[in-house]
Amino acid sequence: MVNITHKSNTLRIAIATATVRVSKQETIDAIEQRKVPKGDIFEFARAAGLFGVKKTSDVIPDCHPLPVEFTAITYEIKDLTIIIYVEVHTIYKTGVEVEAMHGASVTALTMYDMLKPIDKGVEIASIRLLKKSGGKSDFSKNDFADLRAAVIVCSDTISAGQGEDQSGKAIVAKLESLGMETSIFEVIPDDFDQIQNKAKTLSAAVDLLIFTGGTGLSPRDVTSDAVLPLIEKSIDGITETARRYGQERMPFAMLSRSVAGLIGNSLVLTLPGSLKGATETMDALFPQVLHVFKVMKGARH
Repeated sequence: MVNITHKSNTLRIAIATATVRVSKQETIDAIEQRKVPKGDIFEFARAAGLFGVKKTSDVIPDCHPLPVEFTAITYEIKDLTIIIYVEVHTIYKTGVEVEAMHGASVTALTMYDMLKPIDKGVEIASIRLLKKSGGKSDFSKNDFADLRAAVIVCSDTISAGQGEDQSGKAIVAKLESLGMETSIFEVIPDDFDQIQNKAKTLSAAVDLLIFTGGTGLSPRDVTSDAVLPLIEKSIDGITETARRYGQERMPFAMLSRSVAGLIGNSLVLTLPGSLKGATETMDALFPQVLHVFKVMKGARH
């Protein structure tokens, strides 16, 4: 199976359709009048479709078992065609497109099985995904291409040439995957004044300013202390989300002192300095945190 442990739970919705075509009006009449010999085709097929949705991971090897929290199966008759709609909801780390299509498939097959004794020309015409939402696919790279970003690595060791940066590069790579270019990338020591000066100058020059390093509890961890007094609008939900995400993966995330908020019109984030901490924080927050820029322009939540 594909590793989805880095993903966050979100509301995922998928709607799939399948079409069943019959060869004569008498078949449609029997369906509508509940006179199909094998029983009420709508109710039997709906029950089978519900089982199909729930059992998807049992028959599709790469599908993850997930909590199915809502399923609706509805029908529409157009001439000699029955259109099946299967809508599935979950709050999980991966989507339910296959579950919806599997449910539609099983519903259609059940209809086929029940109708073939009275109509030898019945056929399943198509099964397809009609709509999906939830997760990172809701965001387009074009949404963020005009945002200017700066990444500052705070580390005595790396700035002195005694170590190699990994966290800053990982942050830049993540932003690049979202269609954003990092126009400024610098490494500075764990120095309160230098960090604060960078926050003051760069917040006026870029839309997104990310510091990595200095968010812990060692004597030289001063990044959050330097940035916090400059923040004009604190966004506590950002750091709450990052810490909760981290805590689910390792027991020491609660000790992070990361801060987040606005300085002028710039979103400023302080991330852990470790590669794992920085990567997990980026996974927890992006791209959804960038919605802040639309909200600042007056868009609705």
